[in-house]
Amino acid sequence: MNYVADHWSDILQRAWQHTLLSGIPLLIGLALALPLGWLAHSRPRWRGVMVAGSGLLYTIPSLALFIVMPIILGTRILSPWNVIAAMAVYTVALLVRTVADALDAVPTPVTQAATAMGMTRFKRLLEVDLPLAVPVIASGLRVAAVSNVSIVSVASLIGVSQLGYYLTDGYQRQYGTEIAVGIIGCLLLALAFDAVIQLVARMLTPWRKAVSG
Repeated sequence: MNYVADHWSDILQRAWQHTLLSGIPLLIGLALALPLGWLAHSRPRWRGVMVAGSGLLYTIPSLALFIVMPIILGTRILSPWNVIAAMAVYTVALLVRTVADALDAVPTPVTQAATAMGMTRFKRLLEVDLPLAVPVIASGLRVAAVSNVSIVSVASLIGVSQLGYYLTDGYQRQYGTEIAVGIIGCLLLALAFDAVIQLVARMLTPWRKAVSG
C-alpha cells in the first residue's frame, strides 16, 4: 500500500495512457471492421478469404508489429501512434468474423419484412440489421478490449509509457509489489472496458430489457 500511495499520481497517469492506447484502437478497429464484416456477410465467396486474412493478422507477434510500425508510418520508435496502429490491426482481426457472424444471425423473416416495407439495403443495415446485431458485436468487442489491454502492456518493452512499465520494471528489479500494481491495474482496466461496453450495448438495445422484463 505504501508503494501505491507514494506513486499514486504516476499510476493514474500510466493508467490513463494505457486506456488511450487500448481504447482508441478499439474505436478505430470497430469502424473498420463494420464495413469489412458486412462485406464478408453479403459476399459469401469473399468471406473465407476475408475471415482467414483477418485471422492471420492476429498471429503477428505484437512486439514485432510495434517495431515495424515506425517504418510503415514514418513515426518515431517511441511514438504512441505505433501502438495505436498495431492495436487497431489486432482489433480488426478479431472483429471482422464477429461482425459477419452477427449479421448472419439476424432472422431472415425480419430482413425480408424490412425489404418488403421498401427499405433500401443501406437503410435496412442501419435501422434493422446492425441494431439486432449489437449483442453479438458487443460480445466480440468485449473480447477485443480485454485483448488490447493485455497486449498494450508489451509496448513497455520498447519504452512506451503505460501500466506495462510496472511489469517490466518490477521484473528487472525483482520487486513483487510493482509487478502486482501492473497486473491489478491491467485487470481493473479490462473490467472497466467490459462494463462500459456492456452498458453501451444495453443502451443501444432497450427492447431486450423490455422483452426480458
